[in-house]
Amino acid sequence: MSHLEEKTLHTEKVFTGKMISLQVEDVELPNGNVSKREIIKHPGAVAILALTDDDKIVMVEQYRKALEKTIIEIPAGKLEHGEAPETCAKRELEEETGYACKKMEWLISFYTSPGFADEIVHLYIAEGLEKKENAASLDEDEFVNLMEITLEEAQAYLKEQRIYDAKTAYAVQFLQLQKALKK
Repeated sequence: MSHLEEKTLHTEKVFTGKMISLQVEDVELPNGNVSKREIIKHPGAVAILALTDDDKIVMVEQYRKALEKTIIEIPAGKLEHGEAPETCAKRELEEETGYACKKMEWLISFYTSPGFADEIVHLYIAEGLEKKENAASLDEDEFVNLMEITLEEAQAYLKEQRIYDAKTAYAVQFLQLQKALKK
């Protein structure tokens, strides 16, 4: 046991929804004091940095109710129970964009907000895109505009806060770094 670890004394499940659950835990701190932690449990997600043959980034523009605004993002989605991240990434790419890919490679996984949530995002890069004629469709409550943009456009959208989420910003920065290293 780490000297920084917090020991769970009691867990109360407060809410269970379609995508997340919330629990409140009483924890014993390293100094022996007791505190509360509000924790969101999430099944995990994938995000896909999909690149066309002419080096454009496939993005979706989507309204995000939590933000009360529309933002531009890389395709992403929630893992289904027991689903492998790469399988989910291929499914989400097809559902959100209509594309399948010849090559998909895992880049990195990261926690989105470890101070209060256990959500992990698995980021993949997809290349060799092919538009599918009978592609899987969006979820019934999902509405997106498909976009294909250059890295330069993505960087401008970051400055304009049209791209405003961590997974997409991370993906754009990854591409920018790759481009800089190739010089």
